[in-house]
Amino acid sequence: MKVFKTLKNDFIANRWRILIGLVALLIVDVLQLFIPRVIKYAIDDLTLGTMGPSRLLFYGLEVLILALGIGGFRYVWRYFLLGATRRIEKALRGRLFIHLQTLSPSYFSHTKVGDLMAHATNDIEAVRMAMSLGVVFLVDTIILGVLTIFFMIYIHPTLTLFAILPMPLITLITLLFSRAIHHRFEIVQKSFASLTERVREAIAGIRVIKAYVLEERERNKLSQLSQDYIQKNLNVTRVWGMFFPIILFFSISPWPSSSMWAGG
Repeated sequence: MKVFKTLKNDFIANRWRILIGLVALLIVDVLQLFIPRVIKYAIDDLTLGTMGPSRLLFYGLEVLILALGIGGFRYVWRYFLLGATRRIEKALRGRLFIHLQTLSPSYFSHTKVGDLMAHATNDIEAVRMAMSLGVVFLVDTIILGVLTIFFMIYIHPTLTLFAILPMPLITLITLLFSRAIHHRFEIVQKSFASLTERVREAIAGIRVIKAYVLEERERNKLSQLSQDYIQKNLNVTRVWGMFFPIILFFSISPWPSSSMWAGG
């Protein structure tokens, strides 16, 4: 949240783009909930034997119109919301560069250039991802989750109760894993900064390296840092790899209501 507070002025400057993108995203989420209902009615008519060619065509047109609406509004939210985050990314990178120019020479004497390059590239990219896809996932989770529960209650309250029983446990698991992922991601960022600094030093001192035939030594150093960077990323991947199967296990597999919903 501290990051978002520092970007308050950027959000205000792009407020209309963000607002249009969020409204289009909400419309997409709502439209996505109607397609399963149309398919349900079509299956019910087929089961009861009341489906005729004209009614089948009507259901097909409904699905087609909903799909076109979803595709159109998805383009709108991507254009405006992701476009706004790109503009914020540009402004953030520009402010960082201007700020670096105001710092004293002593700051650069004890700060690695690789760290600054990592901040200007990888870190800002991570912030942009949080502002774009992170916000999208958050809105999707809240809106789709709430509306889906309302639809489920409307269909069958008892089955809805069974379906949402694992939700407190899923929330706790998500909080625990998010902390672990955040910690490991910080380590990945530091490793990337070290790797970037090593590459910069090697390129800046390439004449000295070639003059003293130190290519093999530099290659080994870079290989070690690259391997360390890969290992740190694998640590994050392992956590992600455990997170999603556990969430799916508690949300789907062990609960009989899942198959019951499918039958309805």
